Amino acid sequence: MHLKIALLAGDGIGPEVIDQAVKVSNAIAEKFNHTIEWMPALTGAAAIEAVGDPYPDKTHEVCLASDAVLFGAIGHPRFDNDPSAKVRPEQGLLKMRKKLGLFANVRPTFTFPSLLDKSPLKQERIEGTDLVFLRELTGGIYFGERGRKDDGNTAFDTCTYTREEIKRLAIKGFELAMTRSKKLCCVDKANVLESSRLWRETVQELEKEYPEVTVSYEFVDAVAMRLVQWPNSYDVLITENLFGDILTDEASVISGSMGLMPSASIGNENALYEPIHGSFPQATGLGIANPLATVLSAAMMFEMSFGMKEEGGLIRKAVDQSLADGKVTEDLAQQGSTPLSTSEVGDYLVELINKE
Repeated sequence: MHLKIALLAGDGIGPEVIDQAVKVSNAIAEKFNHTIEWMPALTGAAAIEAVGDPYPDKTHEVCLASDAVLFGAIGHPRFDNDPSAKVRPEQGLLKMRKKLGLFANVRPTFTFPSLLDKSPLKQERIEGTDLVFLRELTGGIYFGERGRKDDGNTAFDTCTYTREEIKRLAIKGFELAMTRSKKLCCVDKANVLESSRLWRETVQELEKEYPEVTVSYEFVDAVAMRLVQWPNSYDVLITENLFGDILTDEASVISGSMGLMPSASIGNENALYEPIHGSFPQATGLGIANPLATVLSAAMMFEMSFGMKEEGGLIRKAVDQSLADGKVTEDLAQQGSTPLSTSEVGDYLVELINKE
């Protein structure tokens, strides 16, 4: 099969971790007789520096022409430290999601047997955790009306959702739950927020279409608490943009490192795959960045965009083996062991894949 994949390396450690995902993907393609046409394009700070736009029209055209998008990270201290900057790398990410119609962020959290001791939570709390958040990406407070009044002394941000925006995300959640343990949790703040009441109403209306799925409704503050008490009690969770942004970062550390978790942002026609970590500019060029989240994002891409379960499964198996063998970057290395560089981890994964 011929796969056309847009390659958006981005900023900071993005290019370094993307290089390892490309290595691994090429090894998988060779093993399973696929061909990959990589289509590189600029985004984030790199795109601002080149053309003044964090998500240029040319990059958008490349993404539309691809079968899937593999994305690294965006962000640069030059913009973080300048509150007056009118154009920021993160604007490119929001623009990309909106223009590509990527309304659902799929964020899994799972544990690795060899890394249970790396988690900040007790082993008995996290063992068996395998949950997925579906976060709505293109609505809510991040896209609502905002501004200042009273001579700049009052600021406001508006959270707005339509029933249709909620419904399309909820349907993805129900469909995903049907492929897993048939449990769905709607996370809201319906005791206070009118937008949350619309979320709850809409999901309740959909329940009858998925009678096999057991649905629960929980307030966001309760979920925040339960995620660190009993994360293995959850399966699929759906929520709005801001709540999802916060809760998925909380969930990400359960596994022991933000450098381990992949993600996907999907719509009805396009899909983008990326690690959940940021651009980590302090580590740029040092060869210490953990590439496993990006590699696992490539595994999600093979599985979700191309229906290639065996290919994705082999990548996951190689990652599990590399962790068990201690062939990891310094963030996961045991005391007294010698960590591998970012590139060496990629090489080891390719070696494992080629042995299969």
